[in-house]
Amino acid sequence: MKHYLPEWTPCDGVLLALPHEDTDWAYMLEEALSQYKLLVETFVREDIHVVLLCKERERATKNFEASLLSGITFVETTYNDTWTRDYGPLTILKHGDLRALDFGFNGWGLKFAADKDNLVNRNLHKMSVFSKGIYRNESDFILEGGSVDTDGEGTILTTTRCLCSPNRNGGLTKHRAEEQLRKRLGAQHVLFLDYGELIGDDTDSHIDTLARMAPENIILFTGCRDLEDPQFEELLKMRAQLSMFRNAEGEPFNLVELPLPDPIFDENGQRLPATYANYLVTTDKIFMPVYLNETKDTLAIQTMKIAFPHHKVIGIDCRTLIRQHGSLHCATMQLPQGLFNPVMFDK
Repeated sequence: MKHYLPEWTPCDGVLLALPHEDTDWAYMLEEALSQYKLLVETFVREDIHVVLLCKERERATKNFEASLLSGITFVETTYNDTWTRDYGPLTILKHGDLRALDFGFNGWGLKFAADKDNLVNRNLHKMSVFSKGIYRNESDFILEGGSVDTDGEGTILTTTRCLCSPNRNGGLTKHRAEEQLRKRLGAQHVLFLDYGELIGDDTDSHIDTLARMAPENIILFTGCRDLEDPQFEELLKMRAQLSMFRNAEGEPFNLVELPLPDPIFDENGQRLPATYANYLVTTDKIFMPVYLNETKDTLAIQTMKIAFPHHKVIGIDCRTLIRQHGSLHCATMQLPQGLFNPVMFDK
């Protein structure tokens, strides 16, 4: 028996990758570094250890105050970009033992270069960053961390647009995609969202922009109350489909609506895929993307406390992250306890 671990499983830390001049952040590198500095500082001050991929360790340490360095493990490696959610390891529990699964990553369906990202987990394995014996190579199947979510009870929530994309695994049917999730992640019950897409999203509707599973049979989802918003109809259809979903026991889910952030545009006037659903859950804290809209940011944080009443909710300004069409969850990967070699945390 095996199952994909939910995000609220006790964790040892969070995996991030520091922007450098060879990533897509090159044109706004100083701003990007400031954004990642804010992320790292927030995690460390909240007692979340950060495993930070970097191009050059000595150079990377200069971005952080000396008082923070004990909470950061710097790992030198190569990577195309900083979205560790989609190329970091997915963790399952198999017969009581952790397994770090290294799935293939092809730049969200061949949209962007990903040759170096696709080797990150293998490189971490070679450097003994993972605990001994838990790495598993699953690179024959393309699967991004942002495309699947779980309740930890055997149910996996995903989207048809992404999992059945022709540029990932040759255009799988839902049935074939479900077979793969059962085989590789131990899914017992798979739910496919057929609707829901944010303007500016280049992931083919990653689930972590739209709807997220939570304890006590809850699904948080991105809603839209503005009839004039071009996303209104699509998100309304998504909500209707969510209301029809049932858990593995045949019971309806408790739906909790997150607000849709006010539109944010890039320098060319193109709308960006801002969402509050792109939050990170750790053992007892939730890190929530905010966009400095006081009313909606506050509402989103208060809504999150409905689903996670015992977690501390911390907002982090992610207006820089969204300029590269991602947000907080996209930039992070939680590390369940025991996943990484404990020696790494002592460096």
